[in-house]
Amino acid sequence: MMKWLVVLVATVYSLCPAFSQSDTLRIYDLPPIDFRGIKDKEVVTPLPNVYKTFIIGGRKSEVLDVDSLAGNITEKTGRQIFAKIPSGFVYDMDGSGNQVNFSVRGLDAHRSWEFNVRQNGTIINTDLYGYPASHYSMPMEAVERIELLRGTAALQYGQQFGGMVNYILKKPDTTKQFSYENMTTAGSFGLFSSYNAIGGKVGKLTYHAYYHKRLSEGYRQIARSDADAQYMGLTYDFSENLSLEASLSRSRYLYRIPGPLTDEQFMENPRQATRRRNFFAPEIYIPSIHLGWKISPNTMLEWVASGVFGNRSSVTFDAFADVPDIIQPDTHEFAPRNVDIDNYHSRTAEARMLHEYRWRKTKNYLTASLRYFNNKFDRRQRGLGTMGSDFDLTVMRDFTRNIVLHSESLAFALENQFNLAKKLSFSPGIRYEYGQSAMSGRIDYLEAESVPRIIPYRFFTLGAHAAYFINSSSKIYGGISQAIRPVLFQDLIPGNPLAAVSSDLEHSFGYNAELGWENVIGDRLKYNATLFSTYIGKRIGNILINEDGQTLIARSNVGNSRTDGVELYLDWKVWNHGQSSMSFFTSSSYMDSRYLDGTVSNGENNVDISGNVVESVPKWISRNGVTYVFNAMKFILQHQFVSETFADAVNTIRPLESGAVGLVPSYHIWDLNMAFPFLQRFLFRAGINNIFDKQYFTKRPQMYPGPGIWPSDGRGFNVSLNVKI
Repeated sequence: MMKWLVVLVATVYSLCPAFSQSDTLRIYDLPPIDFRGIKDKEVVTPLPNVYKTFIIGGRKSEVLDVDSLAGNITEKTGRQIFAKIPSGFVYDMDGSGNQVNFSVRGLDAHRSWEFNVRQNGTIINTDLYGYPASHYSMPMEAVERIELLRGTAALQYGQQFGGMVNYILKKPDTTKQFSYENMTTAGSFGLFSSYNAIGGKVGKLTYHAYYHKRLSEGYRQIARSDADAQYMGLTYDFSENLSLEASLSRSRYLYRIPGPLTDEQFMENPRQATRRRNFFAPEIYIPSIHLGWKISPNTMLEWVASGVFGNRSSVTFDAFADVPDIIQPDTHEFAPRNVDIDNYHSRTAEARMLHEYRWRKTKNYLTASLRYFNNKFDRRQRGLGTMGSDFDLTVMRDFTRNIVLHSESLAFALENQFNLAKKLSFSPGIRYEYGQSAMSGRIDYLEAESVPRIIPYRFFTLGAHAAYFINSSSKIYGGISQAIRPVLFQDLIPGNPLAAVSSDLEHSFGYNAELGWENVIGDRLKYNATLFSTYIGKRIGNILINEDGQTLIARSNVGNSRTDGVELYLDWKVWNHGQSSMSFFTSSSYMDSRYLDGTVSNGENNVDISGNVVESVPKWISRNGVTYVFNAMKFILQHQFVSETFADAVNTIRPLESGAVGLVPSYHIWDLNMAFPFLQRFLFRAGINNIFDKQYFTKRPQMYPGPGIWPSDGRGFNVSLNVKI
């Protein structure tokens, strides 16, 4: 009790003007205080109005504290990591913990490619224009927090509809010259993971490095995953105002793909495999140099030069789920497999400056950015592979498609936050991107002159945001921002001789709009309610055309869509008595996503889809949870509900025999997790995923990993031990 009294007296003394102005300086030696127990820290908080060189005010933002999560971070269980992000959709498809497939507000979750994805502020999208997926996969054990800005932030980060996701890695303990962290996890289906990190500070030099290894046999038969990742970073502080950081990240995994299922196969045994010879393996390197310079008390400059280099390789027997991969009776061997190899050479340089100035007796902020992007994307597809069963990229003859996409662009963004009054801010902004992509190469089933193609980028987008602070803990915010979904590499490549690409194919263009209210009532209740609308014009899809008397499937702009919805996040601390507390949260959304007009192919004819529901957009996503803390132990029981969705724009209800299209049923999932710190340096975690062993799937994909049903994991257990020295 005495040490707390000393702390209180010293604090009051230091804050009291009458005492602090005394000519006599008094120094107290206070006894050390040990804080034990799991961090009592908010899992979700908003970003400040001005953050580093970015203006955030007027936009919906969320920061997820990964360290405070009691969930299954080793396998990147998205419904637990993003539990408190309303409208967040998680697509399960890529093995144990390999990728994050996440989206918000009805967008496509495939490899999070609707977002500008970053690590420590460095862009990690594979190719911003040709293939914006994120193949790089850092271990979630290495992540301290995740920063998320919704689509209305597109002006400052890029043209993406989704907005921005930034994974901030853990920082080393700079009070020590050497520190060490280990997190070892074991679980069902052969899961074993080991994360090891070192770091510290010597003089003006801070260093940080980690090595991660994860193995899993997978929930489904033969769905083995072998992954590893490394990181090394050095930061040198020239002064309090100038620092330089250099880092190199790498991730690699080999996933044995169990194949899609038909509806009949899923009902019979969702764990079965229809493919035993299919493999997928990306290996990505990300070098980065970051300069941070506080030029003056009012001006800050950040400069980042980075790259994404590596490859994405696959060897597969490509066919619908109802076509078995068996030994051929005429050759007494398996059929040859298909080999695809992508190589990425992306280079980005980005400079950002924030300047604070006074106008009309208030502080105002101006931010400007300049980004240069250069990428060479080599795509070799449909190579005739071996008839073996292991991961072998050998091709028996040349690739049917051997093409290159070279992209280059320059982007400029400018935004100003005017603080019109103490409680009111208004932030208009512009963004302009100029560049092009040039496609060249060979496609065997096309005439040579049909392959070269130039795709121009002339994107001029506008946006404006505003925020009104009712009081220090309550605000109303809103804004609108234009966005672009560029024509992708896959949109430009006819799949076969009976396919074509429309000569007037255009980029999809639209906007994001939102209006929200954020409020905190004492330390017991906080909530955020947001209305939003996302309009996507000139969406890209397939139609049937007649060319020289022959019917072809053409890639074309097929129509316009809009998603209107509401998001609600509420966190209520039910009670807090002594060493125990209980809280409840809900993170829910309602989305009405429809085609305003449009025409697509149903395989036989072109049909009108006006009024149809946009594919893979559930009306309801609701995650609810109860957290109970007793002494140092934390328990979280969570429930997730996702309503039914359609797999295609035609809104096919009855599944085809192949399982490629049809209704995706709704599902309820329950999870239980706990965390228990002990002996100051140790943290024990344990969890039960999918308590009631619900057999479900989240989507019927039309591309990778193959059309059909991809079952999500059933009930599984995991335990982990985290130690910091």
